[in-house]
Amino acid sequence: MQLNFKRDVLPHLVGIAIFYAIVVVYFAPVVLQDQVITQGDILKWEGSATEALDYREATGEEALWTNSVFGGMPAYFVSLEFAGDITTSLLSIITLGLPHPVNSLFLGMVAMYVLMLTFGVRPAFAIIASVAFALSSYNLLSLAAGHNAKIWAINLIPVILLGIHLAFEKKHLLGAAVMALGLLLQLKFNHIQITYYTLIISVIYVTVRLIFDWKKEGFPQLAKTIGFLVLGAILAVGGNIGRLTTALEYTPYSTRGQATLESASAGLDRDYAFSWSNGKLETLTLLVPNFYGGGSSTPLGKNTASEKALRSNGLDPAQINGFLAGAPTYWGDQPFTGGPIYGGAILVFLAFIGIWAAPKESLYTFGAIIILSLLLSWGKNLSWFNYLLFDILPGYNKFRAVSMALGMTLFAIPALAAISLERLYRNKDFKPLYIAGAGVGGLLLLLAVGAGVFRFEGAADAGLPDWLIDSLRQDRKSMLSASAWRSLALVAAAFALIYFAMKGKISDIVLGLGIFALVTIDLWTVNKHYLNDNSFQESPTKTYFAETPADQEIAKDDSYFRVLDLTEGLTSTGKSPYRFHSLGGYHGAKMRRYQDLLDNRLNFELNGFVKKAQEGEFDFAGIQTINMMNTKYVIAGTAANSVFENPEANGPAWVPSQIVTVQTNQEEMDELGRINTKAQATVNAAEFGEIKAGSGQITHISYSPNELKYQAEMDTEGLVVFSEIYYPVGWTATIDGTEAEILRTDYLLRGLIVPAGTHEIVFKFSPTSYTSTKTPMIVFQYLIILSLFAGVFFTVKEKRENSTSQ
Repeated sequence: MQLNFKRDVLPHLVGIAIFYAIVVVYFAPVVLQDQVITQGDILKWEGSATEALDYREATGEEALWTNSVFGGMPAYFVSLEFAGDITTSLLSIITLGLPHPVNSLFLGMVAMYVLMLTFGVRPAFAIIASVAFALSSYNLLSLAAGHNAKIWAINLIPVILLGIHLAFEKKHLLGAAVMALGLLLQLKFNHIQITYYTLIISVIYVTVRLIFDWKKEGFPQLAKTIGFLVLGAILAVGGNIGRLTTALEYTPYSTRGQATLESASAGLDRDYAFSWSNGKLETLTLLVPNFYGGGSSTPLGKNTASEKALRSNGLDPAQINGFLAGAPTYWGDQPFTGGPIYGGAILVFLAFIGIWAAPKESLYTFGAIIILSLLLSWGKNLSWFNYLLFDILPGYNKFRAVSMALGMTLFAIPALAAISLERLYRNKDFKPLYIAGAGVGGLLLLLAVGAGVFRFEGAADAGLPDWLIDSLRQDRKSMLSASAWRSLALVAAAFALIYFAMKGKISDIVLGLGIFALVTIDLWTVNKHYLNDNSFQESPTKTYFAETPADQEIAKDDSYFRVLDLTEGLTSTGKSPYRFHSLGGYHGAKMRRYQDLLDNRLNFELNGFVKKAQEGEFDFAGIQTINMMNTKYVIAGTAANSVFENPEANGPAWVPSQIVTVQTNQEEMDELGRINTKAQATVNAAEFGEIKAGSGQITHISYSPNELKYQAEMDTEGLVVFSEIYYPVGWTATIDGTEAEILRTDYLLRGLIVPAGTHEIVFKFSPTSYTSTKTPMIVFQYLIILSLFAGVFFTVKEKRENSTSQ
């Protein structure tokens, strides 16, 4: 086999160099200046994870539990590592040392490039699809928000499909190994919703291949292919078994699991799950980015209708500039959005060409992915379809933000576009070009000249004066029209390049370079509105978590307690968990019982407390469930005098004098609103039987994330309540070294029956879901690497043998 460097190697080196250069240039502050993207969600994650990170650094061990957020929860979804895990090193090697998280885009481009090559797309066209896939506004908006795990999972989709495609192209071992590697890395990031969508993509691809290949390949060959892929999936699951078993362990007790209150439903609430549903017409932002006004907060320039209206109504320059810096131009169906989901007008145009030009297998595969993903993204706006799936599709009711399905759309559009361009250019058939040009161009022309047919009314208009609403609607109309003209110009330019290339006036290289330049400039300029030089800082952590006088005041207390931060809210708190154990936090999968308490008691108590505090009365006795969580300090600001010590906090543990017996979870929740939680405690007799009250004193001795120690001085045997979240898996309790049953009391706290006398009580957290899976997980990872090397070896060997025989 004679290797031609110019033909067989150089184009691919050029492609990789282009991908690398795009990441380096766009993210130069990250790659070259040691800055980071200012990501709000990541900062809040860092606050939640600090306890686990510090514990790992100090001890070399994992904090499997954290008390930093929501009164306590497993640390599996906060920060968890496995000794010997090679996935991080693999990613660093594959992405040539680019920093996290922008290296995900480089991997996505390389993976899409190779995938397109295996579909017969020439390098010049494959580069276009790769750049469009990685630089879609969805990816960069998600990076700006801090959804790093989601971006990694999306950019690994082409790796997984590449493996499946290779297996169906009779490269069974290599395909299975590549698929296993992609799935291994995707599962590492623990974004199960994107993995679920990847499964949908895979099922569609496999179904289409089975339909087309059934007669020509026969059952034995197809069964062999499926068998190799199943083996690859097993290896990938095995390589993540620690992550998966901990997730499976936790899910039933999280908001994704079964309801605990008898009146509630399992999984996520339907309204919550579908709150971020893409509007049907909002789909047009794939073609016209500013169709719905861009983001919820969009800068407007001078001489816009809003600027003129503000000026003519006598507002001072500071007020005018403040409004224009983040005008509420978005008028779509979602509660808010960081920006439009834009796929690139040229890519949509090329994908549309595929209806007539693409091979049937590719059209049915990627066309089905596009259509289904759009239907899913519409959520409640296509309720008959999506509510049915929510109710019957296994696991689907565990997910939220159904607009995330657009990640599938923005994978399939550039893939179909590149395949369509390749087939169109190869066949020199002008009919698909003319039809698609007329269809897409005509639609864009209608939108550009007829933008006035829309009403441009948005939820953000509420509370604005009529004169400002009218001017804002004019600006929205202007944005749509200008954006449609822009997309029309891009499509027209791409149409001309394709036309002249098919006429033989320019080469395929020039065609590829021309469309590549147009696509890159297009996506680059749109994305720069939302992720630009202002998005980078040297150390946002230092700024965000800068110690305040309030923090310093609380830090004087070295006892064991929790804080309640009123400045951020119970479910969006990132700062207080950075230094203290917090009653609040920030996480998408809270403990179910904590969420129940939040919905039924904590919010009610907190609102009442704040209302009275504003009137000068600090009613600490009126926040009984907050007190039972050992909430010793309330933070109302950054000044030292904005910290209020709670004299009614129950402390780390106590002995109630009365047991209130209940029979159901709902009854127990109701009782929490009536009892004094220091003197009384509820126990579900249907689960734990009749429990007697005792008397005595409990002293907290020591704390670490995985272990707590107490000293008990009991006058009479009875129930001791601990201000720790009850979690029935992994926790063990011993009294003087003898294991004791952990009870659940006060709906979500731990309790023990402690005999009379002096005793040492120890709680330890050592779940087998983690401890028993560490070694086999690493073994599976190395098996994947070995299978990958074997697949490459046998594929090259077979190719050489075939070349020699010819």
